[in-house]
Amino acid sequence: MPVKNKKTGFSQLANGAICILCKRCDNIPEKYGEKITLQQHNLTVHYFCLLMSSGICQRGEEDEDIHGFLVDDIKKEIRRSSRLRCIKCKKVGASVGCSIKSCRQMVHMPCGLEQEFIFQFTDLFPSFCKKHAPSQSCVSSPSLPLSCSVCLEPIEPVLSYNVLKCPACHGSWFHRNCVQHYAHSAAMFFFKCTLCNNKDQFQQEMLRMGIYIPERDAAWELEENAYEDLLQVYQHCDAVKCHSHKGRKYSSQSGYFEIVRCKLCGSRGTHRKCSNLKLYESDWICTDCKAAVEGKMPLPNHVESPLAVRQERKRLFKNISDLHSSLISKRQYVPATSPELLMDLAHQISQQQSTEVLVEDDDGVMEAALRVLRQSDFNPCCTLSVKFSQDKHSNNIRNQRRFLRCLVSKLQMSEIFEGPDRSKNLALSSKALRDDLYFEVGSLLALSLVHGGPPVGFFSPALYHSLFNYPTNYRPTLQDLGDTTFAHKIRQVSFSMKELRMAMQSASQYLEAAGCWRKIRELSEKDMLVEDVLNFYLIIRLQLPLQRFREGLRTLGLFEQVQMCTEAFHSVFCGPVERLTAESVMELFTVRFSEEKEQQEKENTTVHFWKKYLHECEEGRCAAPLEDLLTFTTATDLAPSIGFHPTPSISFFSSPDPSCAFPQSHCDANHLFLPIQPSYELFKKHLDYTVCQFSVMQDI
Repeated sequence: MPVKNKKTGFSQLANGAICILCKRCDNIPEKYGEKITLQQHNLTVHYFCLLMSSGICQRGEEDEDIHGFLVDDIKKEIRRSSRLRCIKCKKVGASVGCSIKSCRQMVHMPCGLEQEFIFQFTDLFPSFCKKHAPSQSCVSSPSLPLSCSVCLEPIEPVLSYNVLKCPACHGSWFHRNCVQHYAHSAAMFFFKCTLCNNKDQFQQEMLRMGIYIPERDAAWELEENAYEDLLQVYQHCDAVKCHSHKGRKYSSQSGYFEIVRCKLCGSRGTHRKCSNLKLYESDWICTDCKAAVEGKMPLPNHVESPLAVRQERKRLFKNISDLHSSLISKRQYVPATSPELLMDLAHQISQQQSTEVLVEDDDGVMEAALRVLRQSDFNPCCTLSVKFSQDKHSNNIRNQRRFLRCLVSKLQMSEIFEGPDRSKNLALSSKALRDDLYFEVGSLLALSLVHGGPPVGFFSPALYHSLFNYPTNYRPTLQDLGDTTFAHKIRQVSFSMKELRMAMQSASQYLEAAGCWRKIRELSEKDMLVEDVLNFYLIIRLQLPLQRFREGLRTLGLFEQVQMCTEAFHSVFCGPVERLTAESVMELFTVRFSEEKEQQEKENTTVHFWKKYLHECEEGRCAAPLEDLLTFTTATDLAPSIGFHPTPSISFFSSPDPSCAFPQSHCDANHLFLPIQPSYELFKKHLDYTVCQFSVMQDI
């Protein structure tokens, strides 16, 4: 019969009851979480089944219903999942879906474990199917033979769903089930790598790979009376000659044969009679402590009481529990935009630490970036301190934006890409594989986006689909190849059977290597043949480059964020990059008006001049284009993917002599100072002159 928990108000250990979500009666807390029964509602559920369900979130307080999951919401989730079929057991009631929006795989939570789903017990509690699950990478070949660091049984050093490794030392390998049992037993306070003792990095990686770490003390600490022996005080006579006929461990409640402990260390004792103490004396110092006090020898290294150590650890753990609720929380998720997601990643960047990047000129940007990336102590979380050797003005914000803008342009032209501008695919290069250039370029793109660089904008739809499986129904076309030699060969496949067979015969060796060689009986089979060849050329043959490119994009956590919101990031990677217009520039800027009404009227007139100037720039009737104007204000001609921080703004100033009043900018603050002029002609003349002079100085 279930036992009701007085504190929470619900029943636990309902061994025979069936979970209303997964329809299983198993009670395995480390796999499915605690099994909870609300008797008044006749409802039993595994806690993990609730956490991982895709259509429910905690709307109540932690002590309401089931840890904040309201009964009405649970019933709605049951109705929702009753229409969804599990890909494993083929039964309805599948409440857990892959967190990749374009993926439609649904499972019951226990079935998901059997299908190698990864459930992450952190943040928004995402679930990933086998195809989209995060993976680990091996930076070096492990030394053989290897054994699981928990069960010590032999283990094959091939990373997979069932085999994990420590991200810190790379030498500790685990069976998934073993490390999960270890985590459930050791819990957050003691769970660490068994080989290198790394705790923080190890726990973060295990959470990423779907290992559940309870937020409590270790299981052995929770056993009743497990440390009862530590409550026993020291009971032994250490005198040179003991006079007790009942032995050195005997201690009477009082009198000459009561054991008195050293008042300094407490780890030595004596009978009163054995050290010639009087009946009323209770202060006694052992010979070791006495010698130390008198300066004749160093203080002995008595071990701190195990009970004191345990109590201190309990106190520290209580402090942690006060900061982090002991109950896992799953709150409603509001979809974010790509700038918001990038800003979340940018919080990792330290403003106190910087990495110096020395650049000769714009042509040497990629070489400088690779040189920094290959440094053994390179940390992507450090701020980039960029210096151009020929630049006399040392402005880090301006230099950084110039560096990232040039870097993205240079990366597009690197040897690992092929195809038309703004629609690049990965090229297969054995040299780039040997030099690991795919990883490095992916890492540099991730660094650029998170550190405030411009949109990538040059991926082809086929490349984006290959990396992130979005859109799911995308099929490569000849347009993805661009104007390449291979594209010309494919286009030679004409409309008659004779020409088709001749083209196939001339390319027979390639078709056989690609696994696309077949007998063609009808001309209608041509489209399927072309599609298979395109799949091989753009995806299958590039599996290793794609893998290393993905690993590079994982820098600063970018790949995982894109994978979660593929639709939001599509325009960042694939473009086309939107051309600046007068309206888009006006939307970028916030106008700061004065408080005085008389001054505000003049400033409103200047705002009117500003808008008119932007429209004339767009129409080509000004000396400076919109891109130069934006560069003058913000040090970049393209809005960063992460957005401008702070938001670009405009303020105004008056001058006794308007003919000498020229616009000014403060690019660190993305701020433009506009002079109040008596006429539009003078406003336009001075703004044209200032922006053009700035552009000329930048080119020198």
